[in-house]
Amino acid sequence: MLAIRTVGLALLVGCSFSTAASAHDLGGPMGGFGSGFGHPLAGFDHFLAMLAVGLWGAQMGGRSVWSLPATFPLIMCIGGVAGMLGLMPDETIRLAIAISLVVLGGVIAARWVAPEWAALVIVAFFAIFHGYPHGQLTLRAADPAAFTVGFVVSTGAIHILGIAVGYGLGRIWNGRLVQALGAAIVACGIYFLFF
Repeated sequence: MLAIRTVGLALLVGCSFSTAASAHDLGGPMGGFGSGFGHPLAGFDHFLAMLAVGLWGAQMGGRSVWSLPATFPLIMCIGGVAGMLGLMPDETIRLAIAISLVVLGGVIAARWVAPEWAALVIVAFFAIFHGYPHGQLTLRAADPAAFTVGFVVSTGAIHILGIAVGYGLGRIWNGRLVQALGAAIVACGIYFLFF
């Protein structure tokens, strides 16, 4: 129980030190691969959503271990194109990213083993909104192609981390620690929605 409280506290403290969709706020000119790689790591909300995709894939098992994390960065690129075109207001993106934490954390906390098609629809839907700010920043990148490769590789690495954490903690207390992580992600999403 102490471990669950510690993990939850760490996530909530992380939420309190960042602002909603804070990865959007990177100022100045962007570089290439390094800037793209760092972008998903710069916003705690982005990081948690990408971690959650890996956690959920590991929790569900089977093909979902690779299909969810493979789908997210591919669809995120479509969201990136939408971001380059400026198709949605920033407030919509901010809310959708916060809601993605509530939904993705919620399915982990509930230990929902969704049909694969449903899980892919959920992941793809939110990937569009997570890709959007990357696309906005791509326009400012010195090397847009390298920037795009950087954020896709970084996203994949965070998914792999989520899978590893999901498998590593999934055996502890019959998976309840992973469910507790999901609940903490929900709490962060609620924080980002209102603060």
